[in-house]
This record gives sequence, structure tokens and C-alpha cells, in this order.
Amino acid sequence: MIHVNRAGTSLGVFAEEDVREGLRTGRFAGTDLGWREGMAQWQPLSQFSEFAGDLPAGAAPPPPAATVATSTSTAPAPRSGLPWEHRAELGFLRAFTETLQMVLTKPGNAFSVMRTEGDFAGPLLYALIGGAIGVIVWFVLAISMNSLGVLGSREDTLGAMLGMGASVMLLVCRLVLVVIAPFIFGGLVHVSLMLLGGAKKTFETTFRVIAFSQGSTAPLQLVPCCGSLVALVWWLVASCIGVARAHEIDTGRATLAVFLPFIVCCGGGVLLLFMVGGLAALGNQSSQ
Repeated sequence: MIHVNRAGTSLGVFAEEDVREGLRTGRFAGTDLGWREGMAQWQPLSQFSEFAGDLPAGAAPPPPAATVATSTSTAPAPRSGLPWEHRAELGFLRAFTETLQMVLTKPGNAFSVMRTEGDFAGPLLYALIGGAIGVIVWFVLAISMNSLGVLGSREDTLGAMLGMGASVMLLVCRLVLVVIAPFIFGGLVHVSLMLLGGAKKTFETTFRVIAFSQGSTAPLQLVPCCGSLVALVWWLVASCIGVARAHEIDTGRATLAVFLPFIVCCGGGVLLLFMVGGLAALGNQSSQ
């Protein structure tokens, strides 16, 4: 994917073939700046060797090196957005699959180009689609294995006791959880960032990281046997990397912010357990 910039304004992120077509049709000019993963700085499209045959005849020669250096130094940071944020140009399915692949395989690059603000609806829709894929496939597999007796005798299962209605209700509850999870967990992580002094951006930035991480990792539940564990682990990994890149802080502080809600909940649970046990012991002593 190549990020294209003209006169300080982002034109979007495009596949290499789309840039070729744009140069041939005049949508892009050789003087437009381009950047992609692995490049140290922006440079004119006319200096991309792979586009040499796509520049129209008589196109203006590339600017001198001094001019290029000045232009690239003033170009904005490459936050042109994930493919999903350009779904109007790329198409719905292509934008989803390319974003999913980018977050799963190169989360550092993905969250370095993710826009830190824009809207809540787009990331939430992405999280819902990815989460729904995982939940629905989990539901179908669970019903199938249960009907085949893989999970034990049918008479001993919850589905057999409560019927299909309870199973469908469980499915609906999990879908609702998919929708509210980015808000709840995103809010907890952002509060942790504020406490740790790492909230360099707004809550929307944290929400977008959590939503894109969830939507990309939830389909990993399709992995046989250990899919849910793989999805959970990679969701946490992607969230840690994403928070660090989006808020532009060190990875250690971002990791602590992501895990702090779990640490507090577990610590509170252990403390509550000790309190209940202590009260029970005191009650037994008084009764004696």
C-alpha cells in the first residue's frame, strides 16, 4: 500500500496497481509525494522505479534533490489511514481483508498509519464485523459438535437442558458484548493511560486501537481447538502495540496501561476472597 500526498494534503492509501492507473489517467502526477512501508522518507512518484513506464509522455522531470528534501521534510506524518478507512475507494470486502491482514501481520505499521480521530462508527463497524465472524462460527461449531456428541452426551449439556432458545440468547448476548467491549475496555485502558501519563491523544484514539484490534483478532477463533486463546493473546498484543503507536509513547507504558485493568480486577477479586474468608472464620469463632 502506498500513501499519496499532494501539497501537504493526503490523497489516501492505494495499492500499487491503483497508483499505476492513476498516473496513466492523470489522477496522480509525478510530483505527488509517495510513502510506503520501509521507506525512510516521502519521495515523488516519478522517482519510484516501478512507475517509470506509467508517467505520461512529456511529464515534468523530477524536482532537484534539494527540492525533494525540502518537500519531504514538510510532508505530514504518514497517518493516511488504514485500508478500512478508505473503503469507499477500495471496496468493502477488500478494505476489510487488507486491514485484517495488516493488523495481524504488521501491527506496528498498521497503527502507525491509523488515523487517530475521525469517527466512532467506522472502527465500531469493523469491530462488529470481525467479532460477529468469530461469534457466529463459534456458535455453529458448538452446535455441530454438540449434536455429534463431541462435547459429551446430549443429556448432560446445557443446550439440551435449556433448548435452542437459550443457545440463541447466548449468541445474541455475545454479539452485544462485541459492540460494547471497545467502549468498556477502551475506557479502562484510557483511564490507565491518564494515570500513567501516557494519554497523549483523546479517548477516541484509544477506542479506535481497541476496535481495530478486536475486529482483526476475533476471526482467529476459527483456529481449531485453541482459537479462542490465540485470539485473546493476539488481541492483547495488538492492543499494546497499537496504544504505543497511536499515543506515541513507549511500549512498556502502553503494555502496562492495557494490562492494568486486568491486574486491578484480579487483585480486587483476591482481596474480596480474603475478606469473605476472614469474615467466615470470624463467624465460626464467634459461634464456638
